[in-house]
Amino acid sequence: MLDYIVIGAGVVGGLVARELTRYTDKVCIVEKEADVAMGATSANSAIVHAGFDAKEGSLKARLNVRGSEMMEELATELGVKYKRNGSLVVGFSDEDKKTLEDLLERGNKNGVKGLKLLDGGEVRALEPNIGEGVSCALYAPTGAIVCPYELCIAAVGSAMDNGARLEHGFEVKKIEKIDTGYRVFAKDGRMLEAAYVINCAGAYSDEVAEMAGKGGFSVHPRRGEYMLLDRECGSLVRSTVFRCPSKMGKGVLVTPTVDGNLLLGPTAEDISDKDDTSTTVEGLARVRALASEQVSGIGFGKVITSFTGLRSVGSTGDFIISCEDGFVSCAGIESPGLSASPAIAKYVVELLVASGARLDEREDFIPTRRAMHFFSELSVEEKNALIKEQPEYAHMICRCEGISEGEILNAIRTEPRPRTLDGVKRRTRASMGRCQGGFCTPYIVELLAAELGVDYTEVTKSGGGSYINVGRTKEA
Repeated sequence: MLDYIVIGAGVVGGLVARELTRYTDKVCIVEKEADVAMGATSANSAIVHAGFDAKEGSLKARLNVRGSEMMEELATELGVKYKRNGSLVVGFSDEDKKTLEDLLERGNKNGVKGLKLLDGGEVRALEPNIGEGVSCALYAPTGAIVCPYELCIAAVGSAMDNGARLEHGFEVKKIEKIDTGYRVFAKDGRMLEAAYVINCAGAYSDEVAEMAGKGGFSVHPRRGEYMLLDRECGSLVRSTVFRCPSKMGKGVLVTPTVDGNLLLGPTAEDISDKDDTSTTVEGLARVRALASEQVSGIGFGKVITSFTGLRSVGSTGDFIISCEDGFVSCAGIESPGLSASPAIAKYVVELLVASGARLDEREDFIPTRRAMHFFSELSVEEKNALIKEQPEYAHMICRCEGISEGEILNAIRTEPRPRTLDGVKRRTRASMGRCQGGFCTPYIVELLAAELGVDYTEVTKSGGGSYINVGRTKEA
């Protein structure tokens, strides 16, 4: 019998599970996909929002500001890259300026520190490449950037370091209330029992809540398309540059990433298919047009990939976080969900305590984790010492990103262990460079096959039937 089952291994589920392992090691995370961080966490804007946008008094506002304040320390503990680069919401007209004044007032009420309205000259002094039509901006110095899937992987790994289990391919199909808590059944027949269940199932959180008889809300996906540019474009802007927000969200942004790329997007389109991550010609054209207005000189010839993320939009207009009969739902966690995620984890614990759960802190909780990307940060002497100990670090696999065999093997052997090509990619950045895996993919597949003890042809890109190789060209 477990104490807690956490459904969904995205950044919210991962941080909730990690927070729960401060008190018990009887925690199990269940995830329907082949790896963690494969939903909204794998494809979003990677922004730690300052907190001026959410309506004052809402859960979004409270947890955004609290989470933003927690993020830097959390990233340090988990060995995750974080950069406080500040953000600009730019305006092009007097009407936009009025919107920015309203955002300033709202941000001050929300407790955001350091907000300031800038005129066009002040914006250009801060960001020389800002778009020609920009006449004003709201500056938020506490805005920051982080890698969402890296944060999620580290959070799940930290939970596992502290005793939590992770069940892959566990697609929840039934939840049954029992005297001691809940039984959770998977599509493949597996069953787990726990005193409490925490529903962090993203776009499917409404369906999971219905299984437990705790529904009453709905969630639909909002598709957002992005373009990612090569690292040589990453210094075009220092800040994250937003447009004035609309009812559909914060609009297209232009931002550097913590890994040095330049990210553009997202669009915002409400759809019904909870798994539709396709890109469209129209969507990417819109990203290009709007981003060009915000920032001049974007080198669209340096786009190395495009992708789509799905945001889980709840029916209430706010985060939906509730606790009833030992069943907690974290639903409708759209933007600023990443920013709020550390605070959401704390809030879930507060709800559990208020409901009668006994949570006594463990003395043996391990809060820190080694960074996943460390080899490139070492001195020449440190690199040589490591190579002497582990010669695999001298064998370069991904030339674009400078990732060695040693780093890939270390990732495959570290919890939560990747079982797919994309899993290795998210942990090491191997195949994230300008060639997008054109050279290193065969070598990574070979390493995965050997470590997993499977045939080369059985390795997949992202699980399921996403096979990379369908057969051998030459048989022995």
